[in-house]
Amino acid sequence: MATNSLFTGRVVVIATMHEKEKAIAPILEAELGVQCVVPNDFNTDIFGTFTRDIARPADQIATAKLKAKKALEITGETMAIASEGSFAPHPDLPFISANREIVVFIDMLNQLEIVGQEIFTETNFNSQSVRTVEEAESFANKIGFPSHGLVVMLSSDSLERTEIFKGINTEEKLTEIVNFALSKSSTGKVHIETDMRALYNPTRMQNIAKATKNLIQKIHQICPNCACPGFDAIAQRRGLPCGLCNLPTSAIRSVVYRCQKCSFQQEKLFPQGVKVADPAQCMYCNP
Repeated sequence: MATNSLFTGRVVVIATMHEKEKAIAPILEAELGVQCVVPNDFNTDIFGTFTRDIARPADQIATAKLKAKKALEITGETMAIASEGSFAPHPDLPFISANREIVVFIDMLNQLEIVGQEIFTETNFNSQSVRTVEEAESFANKIGFPSHGLVVMLSSDSLERTEIFKGINTEEKLTEIVNFALSKSSTGKVHIETDMRALYNPTRMQNIAKATKNLIQKIHQICPNCACPGFDAIAQRRGLPCGLCNLPTSAIRSVVYRCQKCSFQQEKLFPQGVKVADPAQCMYCNP
């Protein structure tokens, strides 16, 4: 089962309304030989918004799958791709914001679902309460405005979030909207945050492209048993031996891969290319 023969010449629907095709399409077309299209009038906001006025219906991967399947339903095609982003403290560095990007590829013809994902510390994700236009401008300067857009709302509290102004990307619009919002505020301040939609956030758009490259890598991982694409990791096993005392550490010793078609599994030792752990990672040598 050659990867190219499965996809070459076929149409892939990119489930987006925020111009994500600019990041995704060139990679897919170059690597898989497909033709990318975007559905007309496809409202992805029904699957959740970064401004929290519409909640995400499921977790990140499940929501991306819902987007992709809806795009297939609308267009009648057999392949789709959808991405879903989130912003939260980095799992290993909690004082740093991180952008986790999920890219889901669905092929109904071959019954494939393959997920690419990456976690990036390259993000301008931020927010602040401001009392003046000057404070808003100071915040804007820190987040890469005007190439990166802004959102202004009367309050970050979901119960008070009656008016939301998105896609602010000029100084004139920022001044106008902040003044208007302050005139309506009962607290003398308004909430300002980065617009994390891809078309208003070039940094996130770059991260979506990187996650798409990870997806391509996953697609090209072929099952040794049945040659199906998407031979992906399902578990990590810790216990890499300490280089000094040889006792097991918390460092990763192996990764287990499984095929979604035939369920064949394979354990690959030393995925990071090292056979012993630094003694600094050992609870006995470095308690």
